[in-house]
Amino acid sequence: MKVLLTHTPRMREQYYGARALAELQALAEVILHGEDEPLTPAGLAAAAAGADLVIADRLTTGPAEIFPRLPRLRAFLRCAVDIRNIDTAAASRAGVLVTRAGPGFVASVTELALGFLVDLSRGISRATADYHAGRMPQARMGRQLAGSRIGIIGYGAIGRKLAQVAAGLGMEVLVSDPHARAEAPHLRQVSLEALLAGADYVVCLAAATEATENLIDAAALARMKPDAAFINLSRGNLVDEAALAAALAEGRIAGAAMDVGRATDQMPSPELARLPNVIATPHIGGLTPPAVEAQALGTVEQVRAILAGEVPPGAVNAEAWSRRP
Repeated sequence: MKVLLTHTPRMREQYYGARALAELQALAEVILHGEDEPLTPAGLAAAAAGADLVIADRLTTGPAEIFPRLPRLRAFLRCAVDIRNIDTAAASRAGVLVTRAGPGFVASVTELALGFLVDLSRGISRATADYHAGRMPQARMGRQLAGSRIGIIGYGAIGRKLAQVAAGLGMEVLVSDPHARAEAPHLRQVSLEALLAGADYVVCLAAATEATENLIDAAALARMKPDAAFINLSRGNLVDEAALAAALAEGRIAGAAMDVGRATDQMPSPELARLPNVIATPHIGGLTPPAVEAQALGTVEQVRAILAGEVPPGAVNAEAWSRRP
C-alpha cells in the first residue's frame, strides 16, 4: 500500500517527526512531498495519483474536485483536528474515508493559555520589549490571578483542563457552552452574556462552526468590562477582528492575546497583532514535541487499522466508506 504524506520538508520536521515517519514507513510505501510550498489541489491530485492513502497536513486542502481524479484513493487522513478544508461530502460520494487526528495538544495549549494569562496580568512582554529597545519600562500595577474571574467559552478537552488549572490558581471559573454540561465543583456554568459581563479574562475555546462564526463581535465585546482581557486559542473566524481592533484601540477592553487569527495557517492577523495592547504568537499552541508526536502517531495507528480492514479512530464518514482495502 502506498501513502502520500503531504507535509513539506519543514512541516514534516516540525509537525510529523522522525519516529512517526519511521513507523509509517514500516507499514507502507511512503511518498514524501519534497517541495517547500504546500500542495495545491492540482498538485495533490498529481502527487496522489498512485497512492491508496493521503495523510494531509493542515495546509493541504481536500476540495471536491480531487476525489473523482483519484480512483485508487481509499482514505484521506488529516494530521490535525480541523477538517473544515476537506470536502467530506464529496469524499463520501466517492466512497473515500475521511479521518481527523485526536486532540493530543490539550496540555500544550492549556499551558500557552496560562502564559497569556500571566503576561496580560503582569505586562511581561511589554516590559521586555521596552528593555530590548533601550527604554526604561513603566512600573505598572498588575492584576493577581488568584481571586480574579476567568470565563471559558467552550467546555471541550482544553476548556476542562484550563478550568482545573485556573481553579488551582485560586481563580473563580465561569464556563459557557450550550452543548456541554459543566458539573465540576470548581466552576459555574452561565450564559455567554453573563460570562462576558462578569469575567476579568475571557478565553475563547469554542469549536469553529457556522454557528460560531464571529461569535465575538461588537455586541459581545461591548458586554465585557473595560479592564477585562480577551484570549483566543480556538480559531480566527470566531472573532470579528475589526470589532476587536476597535475595542482595543478605544480602550473598551484592556487587552488581548491570541495564537490564532485570519491570516495564513490560522495565524493572528498582523494588523491586529501589532496593536500595543495585544500579545500574539504564530499558531504555536500545539507546537511541542509531545503534542506533535501524539497526532502524528495517531495517523500511524489509523493506517494500521485501515490495513487491517477496520474503521480507524477519528473516522468521520465511516458509513460512506466503500473503498475499503
